Parts: sequence; structure tokens; C-alpha cells
Amino acid sequence: MPLTTLRSLFTRFSSFFRRSHLERELHAELDSHLQHHIDDSLRRGLSRDEARRQALLRLGGLEQTKELVRNQRSLPFLETFFQDLRYAFRLLRKSPTFALVSALTLALGIGANTAIFSLVDNILLRPLPFPQPQNLVSLTGTYPRGAFVALRDQIKSLDVAAYYEGHEFNLNRRGEPLRLSGTVVSAEFFKVLGVRPFLGASFNPGDDRPGQNSFVILSHSLWQQQFASDPSIIGRSIELEGVSRQVLGVMPADFHFPSAKTQVWIPLDNDPRDTIAYWAGDFMPIIGRLCPSTSIPQARSEVRLFQSGVGKLFPWPMPTSWNADISVVELKHGMISDIRSRLVLLLGAVALILLIACVNIANLTLSRSSTREKEIALRFAMGADRRRVIRQLLSESVVLALLGGFFGFLLATQGLHLLKITLPADTPRLADAHIDLRVLAFTGVLAVLTGLLFGLAPALQSSREDLAATLNSVTRGAFASISHRLRSALAIAEIAFAVLLVISAGLLLRSFWSLSHVDPGFRITRVLTARITPNQSFCADPARCISFYDDLLTRIRALPGVTSAALVNTLPLGGRVAKRAIEIENQTVAPGDSGPLFWMDVVTPEYFNLMHIPVTAGRSFTPSDLASQSNVVLVSAATARRFWRNQNVVGTHLRFTGDKEQWRTIVGVVRDVRAYDLQRPIPDWMNGTLYLPFNESATLEGGRVPSEMSLVVQTALDEAQLQSTLRRTISSLGADIPVTELKPMQAVVSESVSTPASTTILFLTFAALAVFLGAIGIYGVLSFLVATRTREFGIRMSLGALPRDVFLLIFKDAARFAFAGITLGLASAFVITRLLSSELYGVSPADPYTFLGAALLMTFVTFLACYIPTRRAMRVDPMIALRYE
Repeated sequence: MPLTTLRSLFTRFSSFFRRSHLERELHAELDSHLQHHIDDSLRRGLSRDEARRQALLRLGGLEQTKELVRNQRSLPFLETFFQDLRYAFRLLRKSPTFALVSALTLALGIGANTAIFSLVDNILLRPLPFPQPQNLVSLTGTYPRGAFVALRDQIKSLDVAAYYEGHEFNLNRRGEPLRLSGTVVSAEFFKVLGVRPFLGASFNPGDDRPGQNSFVILSHSLWQQQFASDPSIIGRSIELEGVSRQVLGVMPADFHFPSAKTQVWIPLDNDPRDTIAYWAGDFMPIIGRLCPSTSIPQARSEVRLFQSGVGKLFPWPMPTSWNADISVVELKHGMISDIRSRLVLLLGAVALILLIACVNIANLTLSRSSTREKEIALRFAMGADRRRVIRQLLSESVVLALLGGFFGFLLATQGLHLLKITLPADTPRLADAHIDLRVLAFTGVLAVLTGLLFGLAPALQSSREDLAATLNSVTRGAFASISHRLRSALAIAEIAFAVLLVISAGLLLRSFWSLSHVDPGFRITRVLTARITPNQSFCADPARCISFYDDLLTRIRALPGVTSAALVNTLPLGGRVAKRAIEIENQTVAPGDSGPLFWMDVVTPEYFNLMHIPVTAGRSFTPSDLASQSNVVLVSAATARRFWRNQNVVGTHLRFTGDKEQWRTIVGVVRDVRAYDLQRPIPDWMNGTLYLPFNESATLEGGRVPSEMSLVVQTALDEAQLQSTLRRTISSLGADIPVTELKPMQAVVSESVSTPASTTILFLTFAALAVFLGAIGIYGVLSFLVATRTREFGIRMSLGALPRDVFLLIFKDAARFAFAGITLGLASAFVITRLLSSELYGVSPADPYTFLGAALLMTFVTFLACYIPTRRAMRVDPMIALRYE
């Protein structure tokens, strides 16, 4: 653009903000010119009046000249825009009820969209809070420590790191012991992410080698809460799980990787001498940072090449399906893959809410425009073109929408707080979601677009050129007919949107109902649970560990109100998994495959009776099975059907992979239990369930007896009573052991369905809001219909029509657009609800009962909304109606 053009635009723009000063200069200059021409005429002998007349003629008219100068020096569009805004504010001030109702209606839609967008923006759109986040990647497979070390040494396109969250550690300090949630990481973890501690230093290369890994890094919140923000903690030692570890650093307050639950980071113990832990222990997620001049496809090719040969490094055959489809993806993509579809669905739901709100305001605006026919006709008569009138009407809609956006933004701040409470706490990056300038900008843009959306149709309708003849009754009747058709079309769309939301909410509700009424296979009433977590070193001597738990059970059973007590290492639906590979007698595995992977439950004999888990074949455990020499096991019914089909499983044998000597005898089969979640007993990547008696031979991964056990108590005592009693009982045993997760079994089951419950609650809320707004919209359309046909109803009734005849007329109109809207909504839902398939359990996306229920509900709401307008029409006085116009 030429410099002179830019200078001209700048001059015009700046002049807009100096209007009063420039106006004074313009008046002075024109007065000077006028006086100069008058003086010339006076010198030629003309009279003063004739001299002034001649001067005005030579100037071409003062007002015309002023307008020409103003147009040349300013931006006419901007000036008229601000004039339109001022006029819009005056109109809204004259109609405060209309402005307030419309603004609050829009605030519901804009506020809901703003709150959901704040989550979408923080979780899906914003880059990860690390340097050069586009270079951070994750592998879609997992590796044990030995395979990770090989990967780290061989891969050249990536700097890789491994981590495994979900570990727990006892912080042994004076007073009550504290249970911490920690993540075990490789030495390169923080370097790969590109973050530095707030205080101190991070791990150095080699800090994950045996004998060199006695370090710990604290989270900022743990440092504040447990160490009083003491900077001198750096370099000091704290005791975790009975092991002294030196505090290397404290992470920044906003660092929450891999999740906000992590309180400490501990280096891995990559000890190749411990074959089981090194090659069969925790299979860890892998993250990486692309090396310079390396792309994701290059890294993906190198990782797949490594995967093709990594199986040869294992001391036993690995399944050919293990990590067969491994890939390299952006780290952010891997973190949010589970939540992305759910957030998109919520965003789509609130978008429908906003559309319904827009339809409501469009109908209100159409009703209001019928009172402004003369005003708009006068504008046309004075020379305004249609574009100018449309611009004026749209500016009024935008001002109204901005007012709704202001209230919506206030609602969104509270809505975001409610969303954080409703959504599961483990939602990625949920804790970091907040209202900021980006969200404020979104609200502003959304408000403007909303104003244009709901204002366009009324503006086009109200600015029809034939309004200049608005005093003509024929023209007015035609306009009313067109307006009625437009309002009916908007109401049909409103009903369709509401039906779509109601069906979606209904499907999720039916799914949640089915899920919450699944028989978990165990008892959930009058059962309290508590997690007992001694240090792992405490159970280094299995006899000592088992003796402690035996004493604990004896004392708990003797408590008043306790009828039974038992122990289990993995509480059903508790979120913990214990596993081991199994070899089955007389069954061979395919070449290149390892043995099947089983879920391992270590229990005391009373567990099955207490939890009402029946034995369907053989026998249960007995007290004699707690002897260290006993090698008996139980399997689940599904496991028996899978591996011993049409055979008697009782009396057969199996053993742990790697344990070549010790065969274990299956003595019974128990009913299947939903241990992993309510949809399935075990994860899809596991093959069966095995129960072991809690004795010295009940070894899990690493060949250790489980030290952490869940106490299951059948009692009439409440949670607070049992908690204090448990702590006193454990303290009396002389053990410094935390007691955590003390809760009823019903709470454990409820927490396992927190994700579908939160989604269902939100959709039900949105559906209820849609029905409410839809009812208001239908009421508005029918009220307008009654108002425009009052004269017709009066004539009909004066000619002998009964009130019920008037009722049928309005009822037919309501039924017509209700049928159209419901039909359109059902057809749309039949297609769109397929997107909900991943969120549903036990119900089809095209469930006929849900569709029928939604149709009946919206039919009822439609006829309920038409009740008041219909009653008003039935009470029309014919004489008053005939004088209506």
C-alpha cells in the first residue's frame, strides 16, 4: 500500500477522535470564508442581505459544505457505526425488560460455551507448558526397564525417558506417617521435558543405576505443606519406604507431569541382575524429544526397526503381538486421547444450547420489530437504503449479545469451578484450566457472532422495502404472514435442537443406569475398606509381615460391631492391578509367545464369605491353606471356561513363569468379579484371574509377598469410628504404618463410574436447559400467533364459534410445528448419536425407547407451553376483538 494512502487513512482515523476540535476549526474557517464573500459584495455596492445571500450561493450551502468536508476527513463507516451503537443503547434503555430477558437468555448459552471452551482451550488447544513442545513425543507402546535401556542406547533420532506413575511411598517423619504418591523416572526425564527445578537440581545421567539412585525430587505443594517451604531441605535426606534419600530439588508450582497426583519423583533402579524386575517388572510409558533435523516419521521408522529385534533381548520368548503396532505420536496427543472425544461432545452440546438461545432471541426480536414498522418505513421514506437499515438493526443485536456475553462471562467463572468438581480429578490438565484473556477474547467474539446470528433473520425481514407502505392493511397482513412463517421455522429448529440434546442425555442416562446396576459379583453394603501400607522393607521378612496382618485381623474381629474381617491385595474396582505370567500344565503356548497373563488376588480365607463371592466348584481356602507350604489356588469361572473348556478344572496344576519347580493345585472355582471396572472383570490385555492364599508362597512380581493390603470389614460402625479405631489398633501393634483410603465399598463402586457419571450429569443439565429454553420459545411463537389472530378469533366467536373451536385452531398450529421439529430432531439424532458409541454401555445409539421417550417429552412440553396462549385466545371478547384495530 502506498505511503500516501497509509498517511491518509491515519489522518482520517485520528480525526475521528478529535471531532470537537475539528468541528470548531471547520466553523471558524467557513465563517471566515463567508465573511470574506460578504465583504466583497458590500464593496460592489450590494445591500447586506443581498451580499449574504450571494455569499451563501457561492459557498454552495453551509451544511452541505460541512458534510462534504466531514466525509473527506473522517471514516464515515466508523462514524455511523458508533451512531448505531449509541442508538441501540438508547433503545435498550427504553425497553429494560426486553433487554434483561434477552441478555440473561443469551448469558446461559454464552456462559456454558465459555466454560466448556476454557477446558477445551487448556486441555486440547494450548501447547504443553514445556520448551519447544512440538518436539515432544510419546511411544504408543510400553517397555520394561531392560528394553528401555536398550532403546535409550540404540535410538539416535530421539532423546528418550521412561516413567511409571502410581507408586506409593511412606514418608517416615515424627508423628503420623504420611502416604505419598510418586512417579519412578529415568535419569533423563526432566532433561527430555526441558524443565528445571524451582530449587536445587534435577537428576544427572547415571542416577538410575544400582547404588546411585538414592535421590528424590519433591513437588512444590509437598514442599510447602510438609516442609514449610524450607529452602534448606535441598541436600538433606528424608526417609521414604525406610530408605534414606537425598532431596535434590523442588519442582515449580505449575509442573504436574505425568499427573497432578505426583508428589515425589524417584529415579529408576535399572539393575540387570534382578532379571524379573528388569525384564518383567513395570512396563513403562516412554516419552522423547526429537533430535535436531529429525521428524516424527523418521523417529517412528527407527522405533519400529528397534521393536522388530527387541524380543531377542528378553530371557524368555515374547508374544509376537507385543507392541506390534507401536508408533510415535506427539506427546500432547497421547496425553489427551482419552478425553478429547468427551470434550468435543460437551462442546457440541453447549453449542446447541447457544443455538436454541439464539432462536429464542430471534423470535423475541421479530415480535418487537412488529412495533417498529412505522419507524423503519420512515427511514426508507427519508432515503435510507436497505443495507443501512440492516446495519442499524444488526448493531442493536450485537449490543444485546455483548450484554449477554458480559453476564455469560460472569456465569462461566462459576461454571468452570463446577466443571472441575464434576469431572474426574484425573482428567489431564484439569487443574490448570482457568479463565484468562484468551477465554475473554473467545467470549467477545462469540457474543458478536451470536448477535449477528440471531439478528440477521429479523433484520432481513424487518428491512423489506415494502414497509414504506406499512399503513396499507394488505401489506401489513402479508408481512404478518411472512413473519409467522419465519417464527414457526425458528421454533421447529428449536424443537429439533432440544430433541437432539434430550436423546443424547437419555442415551447416556440409560447407559449409566445399566452400568450402575451391573452385578459386580461381590457385596457392597455394610462393608468398609481401608488400605494398610507398611514399608516394603517391613515385609522383606515374609513371616514378620504375615504375622503382623494376622494380629491385625484378630484385633479387628474382636472390635464391637465388627462381624467379619478379611484382607485382599487388590480391592475390586480399587484401581490397582497385580499380575504374573502363568504356565498351565499340559498346555503349550505358540512359538514366540509367553504364558498367559493373570490378575493376581492374594486373600485371606474369610474374604469370599464376607464379600458374598460364592465358590461354584471345588472348595474355598481354609485356615490350613495359610501354612507356608500350601500351594493351592482358586480361579475365576471365566478363566476356567477359557483354559479348561469342558474339563474339570479342580485338581489341575499351574505355575508362575520362571518358577520351574513349584506347581500349584487348583482347588476351586469362584464366581466372576468385576475387579477392573464395571464393564469387565479384567483388562483386555489380561487372560485370567487367579486367587492365592495369603502365605509366604503368595509371591507377586519380583517374587515378593505383598506388603500393601486392603482391609475389608463387615460392620455397623460408621467410617469415622472405624478410622480412629483402626489407627489405635495399628498403633498398639507398634508399627509406624499409614492407614489410607478408608471408605465404604459403595463409595469405591461409585468412584469407579465417576467418568460416565460426570458426562451424564453434564448432558442432563444441558438437556434440561434446552427443554426450558425450548418451552419459552414455543410459548413466544404461540403468543405471537394469538396476538396476530385476535381479530380473527373475535369474528369467529361472533359468528357462533365455541372456545373449543379456537382451542383446536391453536392446537393444530402447535401440533404442526411440534411434529415437524420432533421429526427433524429424531432424524438428526439417529445420525449424530453414533458419535456417542464410545461413551455408551448396554444401550444402542439408536435405542428406540430413548427416542420414543424424547419425542413424548417434547410433545408434552410443546402442549404445556401452548396452554397459556390457548387459554387467552379462548377468553377473547368478540366485541373487544372487533375493535382491536
